[in-house]
Amino acid sequence: MKYAIATLGCKVNQLETYATEKMLKELGHESTDSGDADVVIINTCAVTSESGRKSRQAVRRMKKENPGALTVVCGCFSQISPETLDEMGVDIIYGSGARRELVNSIERLLHERGSIRSVDDPFRRDNFETLPAGAPDGRTRAYIKIQDGCDNFCTYCVIPYARGRVRSIPVDEAARQAAELEAEGFREIVVTGIEIASYGKDFRNGIGLADAVCAIAVSAPSARIRLGSLEPTVVTEEFCRRLASCGNVCAHFHLSMQSGCDSVLAAMHRKYDTARFTQSVELLRVFFPGCGLTADMICGFPGETEAEHESSLSFIGHCGFSSMHIFPYSPRPGTRAAALSGQLTHTEKDARAHQAQLVAEKMEYDFLRAQVGRILPVLFETESEGFWHGHADNYCEVCAEGQSLRGIVRNVAITRVEDKKLIGNVI
Repeated sequence: MKYAIATLGCKVNQLETYATEKMLKELGHESTDSGDADVVIINTCAVTSESGRKSRQAVRRMKKENPGALTVVCGCFSQISPETLDEMGVDIIYGSGARRELVNSIERLLHERGSIRSVDDPFRRDNFETLPAGAPDGRTRAYIKIQDGCDNFCTYCVIPYARGRVRSIPVDEAARQAAELEAEGFREIVVTGIEIASYGKDFRNGIGLADAVCAIAVSAPSARIRLGSLEPTVVTEEFCRRLASCGNVCAHFHLSMQSGCDSVLAAMHRKYDTARFTQSVELLRVFFPGCGLTADMICGFPGETEAEHESSLSFIGHCGFSSMHIFPYSPRPGTRAAALSGQLTHTEKDARAHQAQLVAEKMEYDFLRAQVGRILPVLFETESEGFWHGHADNYCEVCAEGQSLRGIVRNVAITRVEDKKLIGNVI
């Protein structure tokens, strides 16, 4: 059979889509994007109300483009709102887990009529579902999912209710997957999960994220290792020292910030304050000089005053991030924040997000300018009009002329900045 697949949301969703596709292809099925699919699969997201809207929209679009196809929906939105998809006439509804079982269900309904509803209680999941690691969409960097679930229960977030509590892959299995990816020729491995800072919490034996990262780094010594989003509290002196000693961990760290104001962080139920966040930033810069530091920021959280917003703007400027993801707050039904008083208007939230974006853009430009004259190791990915594009280990996008550089790491002497990209010469 032919299948078409659409993915919304985070890197974990992208990797889970890749794993689903790999299992389907091993059974002899093939992908298509021409509108003649026998099965359409939509891997959904529910992190915001907008994500839910886009998920529903994707279901309608895929059904319309592939009339008569078996419709399959999985992911966080279907975990949270399966009844909505039932009303939309979806044939197979799964939640955020059981990908191997999902593939088996697709096989079964190809030969018999009917529907399947298999959405479990995520808080009853005890074990980590190990899925194939790899590179979604044929990319040059591969992904390893080492963790699922979240125990933080931030007031704005629905993800713990969609993913359940923390579950981790065994260290030796993560190392085995990394070795396989290196043998396949990948020169960058991204370590990802729903909340990787909590890796190993479920083992209750002292094993933590640094153990998994170091094992992956040792097992794939010729690949560089890039980390997914980190909670600031995992960044300690020991953590930084261990990662720096590996020698192949990328000098780029994405810290989950959300706000630069202590009172707003407390209202969000974040487990750190700006002083602790600053400590993480300083430690990373000591052990990884010149590293890229990126962060998320939510603007217009319920009850946030103008003074609190200004405090956040001042804080991010002090941190000097290399890049930021700025979001106006989006209320998610079912979260505590959605029921809080002091909800701001769309106009207010958008205005604050715009102000934060201006600060972020200046920081990004300053960071890029600081790279001119440096020599950066770059993994090249795509080619366009004689220029190869890739990312340095600090995650700056770099362009350089050359031939047949895809999937290869080369040192590049940076000469200038153009349109938020670094331009340089391959050494």
